[in-house]
Amino acid sequence: MTLSTREPIQLMRLGPPDHERPAVRHRGALYDLLPLTADIDGSFLEADGIERVRAALARKELPMLDDPGDGSALRVGAPIARPTKVVCIGLNYKKHAEETNAPIPTEPVLFMKAADTVVGAYDDVLVPRGSTKTDWEVELAVVIGKTARYLQSHAEALSCVAGYAISNDVSEREFQLERGGQWDKGKSCETFNPLGPWLVPADDVGDVQQLDLKLWVNGQLRQNLSTSDMIFPVAEVVRYVSQFLVLRPGDVINTGTPPGVALGQPDPKPYLRKGDVMELEIQHLGRQRQSLGQA
Repeated sequence: MTLSTREPIQLMRLGPPDHERPAVRHRGALYDLLPLTADIDGSFLEADGIERVRAALARKELPMLDDPGDGSALRVGAPIARPTKVVCIGLNYKKHAEETNAPIPTEPVLFMKAADTVVGAYDDVLVPRGSTKTDWEVELAVVIGKTARYLQSHAEALSCVAGYAISNDVSEREFQLERGGQWDKGKSCETFNPLGPWLVPADDVGDVQQLDLKLWVNGQLRQNLSTSDMIFPVAEVVRYVSQFLVLRPGDVINTGTPPGVALGQPDPKPYLRKGDVMELEIQHLGRQRQSLGQA
């Protein structure tokens, strides 16, 4: 897939938690979407909201906003409101499986994060009480645009994708791996899924299997790879998940992380502590930054 010849847009939500207002960045300017929609959510995506935004921009119907949309004025919220679920794919990069001494999966490994873990791209991440193994994971997030169930082909799967964003699948490894034998409790602590800063429509991203991902901790580059290393590409992930779960508009799929997480480092492993800073970047999708606080 090549980049669209149309001018790219970036969908955002600005303002305090639970009171964000929808906006769109286009040609370096920020525009208010309240004349078009109350929010960027599943209903908006299902009702061809992205195309309606493009049409309103072309007709110059949207008022401009003064806020630059980079977190320096209004808070930048998650770019999608109230996803009904966050589905995650484990061990989906060959080199990440190797660094954790895990076998290469023959089918996608699925687990869930609580939907209320989703926060803004610049919000603080809280180290859970009692945590000693909080870890980082830069991931490509897929946002679903229409209901997907029992999809039969990769083309059909990609037609259900509204767009992409940066996700930080923050994880507590002791809770995940040593406290009861299932992953969800180590993945669903509050603030454990910064998302954004914006949602980029699928047509504006180009080849989703050729995107560079990077993550820094306290300025040190920890993760640096391309989505080309995925074991199961985005189209297969969406198709596969739809065989087990009904994907709804606004749902998020985190597609796995490349190598370089703390869990894969030699002892003593550099797990996150209060005061640390994470920065994440994915080609065409922008950049995140979170400071670590204490729950």
